[in-house]
Amino acid sequence: MRSISFFSAVQQVRLGVAVLLMACIGSASAGLFDDEEARRAILELRQTNQELRQQIEVLKRDLEQRISEETRRATEEGEQVRRGLVDLQNQLEISRSDLAKLRGQDEQVARDVAELQRRQKDVLQATEDRLRKLEPARVAVDGREFLSEPAEKKDYEAALAIFRKGEFANAQLVFVDFLNRYPQSGYRPSALFWLGNAQYATKDYKEAMANFRFLVTQASDHVRVPEAMLAIANCQLEIKDNKGARKTLEELVATHPGTEAALAAKDRLARFK
Repeated sequence: MRSISFFSAVQQVRLGVAVLLMACIGSASAGLFDDEEARRAILELRQTNQELRQQIEVLKRDLEQRISEETRRATEEGEQVRRGLVDLQNQLEISRSDLAKLRGQDEQVARDVAELQRRQKDVLQATEDRLRKLEPARVAVDGREFLSEPAEKKDYEAALAIFRKGEFANAQLVFVDFLNRYPQSGYRPSALFWLGNAQYATKDYKEAMANFRFLVTQASDHVRVPEAMLAIANCQLEIKDNKGARKTLEELVATHPGTEAALAAKDRLARFK
């Protein structure tokens, strides 16, 4: 707005000078005033020009100052905008970096979770396998099926392996220990049978007969009963109890006809005659 006022003032001054010059020229041509008046008019014109120049100079300085201030203000505002843009760019870079870190952390967490789930699955599987090994399992021995603890099965098979190696003294110890630790075991009739055989092999006939009789009385339907009765008769013969042996053999033939043990008993009885 001040720049517009400046140009208006200049135009007004120029218009005044023109009017004054025209007035002076008109007066001179008409002879209305003398040289003194002309000099005064010239002086007044010079004074007016000087004032005009001063006003122009003031307006010029004022305009330059305003332009300088506007330029400075625009420069400062531009610098602020530039700094703001730089800060915004820095914030964007930080945000991108943080986002990348978060994505990386998410991926790592996902991998950790997957690994944890895999380990958990392995642990559960291993635990189930161990529990399965500790749980009773159905086994079949000498024609009988029953549930057996894993340790129970292992101990019975270990004792039987010792017997089959011909270590009859050791077999007696492990079978006695087995029967004491597992008094309700489904292996009990078979363990009594093999214990009696181990004792017979070491010539401990009385103990052998006792265990064979336990088998006959406690499990009369067991598949090993005919063999146990024949073994009792053999023990009786070894201790010279021929009468008792005959009675046992006759009972065997009567109660378990058709078995291999009964056929062997018949042969033994024929010899008594």
